[in-house]
Amino acid sequence: MQQLPKVELQRIFHRKEHQIKIVFRYDDTLITVLRDVPKAKWSKSLNSWYIKNTPENLKLIFKVFKGQAQINAKTVFDNKMPMHQFPKKRIRNLTTTNRALLNNFYKYLKGKRYSQSTIDTYTQLVADFIEYNNQKDINTLNNRDIELFIETVYIKRNYSISTQRQFISGLKLFIVYSPDTLINDLKLMRPKASKKLPNVLSQNEVISLLKVTENIKHKTILALIYSSGLRISELLNLKIEDLKINRRQIHIKNAKGRKDRLVVLAESTLPLLHNYLSIYTPKIYLIEGLNNNQYSASSIRKFMFKSCKKVGLIHKITPHTLRHSYATHLMESGVGLRHIQELLGHSSPKTTMIYTHVARKDLLAIKSPLDEALSSLSKSQKQEQKFLLSFQNSTK
Repeated sequence: MQQLPKVELQRIFHRKEHQIKIVFRYDDTLITVLRDVPKAKWSKSLNSWYIKNTPENLKLIFKVFKGQAQINAKTVFDNKMPMHQFPKKRIRNLTTTNRALLNNFYKYLKGKRYSQSTIDTYTQLVADFIEYNNQKDINTLNNRDIELFIETVYIKRNYSISTQRQFISGLKLFIVYSPDTLINDLKLMRPKASKKLPNVLSQNEVISLLKVTENIKHKTILALIYSSGLRISELLNLKIEDLKINRRQIHIKNAKGRKDRLVVLAESTLPLLHNYLSIYTPKIYLIEGLNNNQYSASSIRKFMFKSCKKVGLIHKITPHTLRHSYATHLMESGVGLRHIQELLGHSSPKTTMIYTHVARKDLLAIKSPLDEALSSLSKSQKQEQKFLLSFQNSTK
């Protein structure tokens, strides 16, 4: 009888939370099992898989590895392990007044019905600024305090421009909520966003990516993202009832900006989709992990990274690259900007306009000056050669 591989569970503190580190020798079967656990994540820095340390997740690990591995969880169950081994979660150094102010700002954003991710981001970024100026009265804060904070924290720590723009956006809402500061909203400028062109795959590269992705669930995920131009969050939130197969449409609900829209369900994906549904029989969400829970974005990125490696794609490819490719290929095939905007769910045509810079259809019609020069030289040489040949013939 073949001996099962050994898995050791260790208690660690990682990403400001208590986690369970899952340690084992490289094993394709165990890795496949973990990929289908939505809460399990891979860490490059730890060179290991991990999951949040909760009783539910501990039971989940034992459940998914049952019959697959021998589990040693002694250190996890050891109550005598000194807790000071784990760094405490950092508590912000805030006065009682400032803490209450930020808590109320959080509730204010909730009341404005911003998305949870936006609320968390704005609150944390503003909290960093308030903590930096903790000894100052909130009412005395001005634009120079913001400049000093950015110069001291953001620039020295090399924070991205997008993070700085989010901070300013959060701050603009904060001074609306707390208008007694001396911060001048008119002078509160966001730095210009970097104008980077999106990575785009060729249609042949997309087909190659689908071919090397053997797992039918994984293949279905990539095919749907590309064929319908979905955001990864939109795919993960899709429920079975959102598929309108007879109408060949997908109903995207409550997407970015709390907008609904209809997108095309490609006819070529129907056989694949039918096979996937018959094999995996999801109950609630179209793409499910264990116990009918939503699949995780990290799982998609992991298997996609491996597929890209098999194809030999060396530049950075993400699930969103497939959405960029979808929009670019539509534009190259002659679909109008307005229709693409609707299909992507963009609020402004300016966002969709970026694809005009990467579409090859019009760009290929433009000749480089070097090509023109070489073409002219080639014609000149041919004419000269014809003249010489003609001259030689006449002398014979």
